[in-house]
Amino acid sequence: MTARTASDRPASPGEPIARRAAALASELKATDLVVLDLRGVTDMTDFFVIASGTSDTHVRAVAEHVQAGLKAGGVSTTMTEGLTQGRWALLDYADCVVHVFHPTLRQYYQLERLWGDATRVPIDEPVTQGAR
Repeated sequence: MTARTASDRPASPGEPIARRAAALASELKATDLVVLDLRGVTDMTDFFVIASGTSDTHVRAVAEHVQAGLKAGGVSTTMTEGLTQGRWALLDYADCVVHVFHPTLRQYYQLERLWGDATRVPIDEPVTQGAR
């Protein structure tokens, strides 16, 4: 059996959200940005965006910037966690979940390793056809 490429997968409304979230996080100098395509791995969500901030304040600022930028584009979270603490902020958009970590917690939880079967999405790759 051959691995499916991103172009083989059906379009997901989470893909443009993930790409925009990654771009917004990058604007505020988030580090170690990773986008994971979880389609075919779990039914929980289609994409994870994982980023790190350099401090609690930076984690909060990055998460708030992502949330505000997506909201300005008409995309609202279904749930948020950890914004006030700044250690691990989670923004749930149903088809995409954004995680912004303090480096210590990111190393502890190792989501990239936990979801090692997911496909890493090159952030500069164009959006899959049909995704809106």
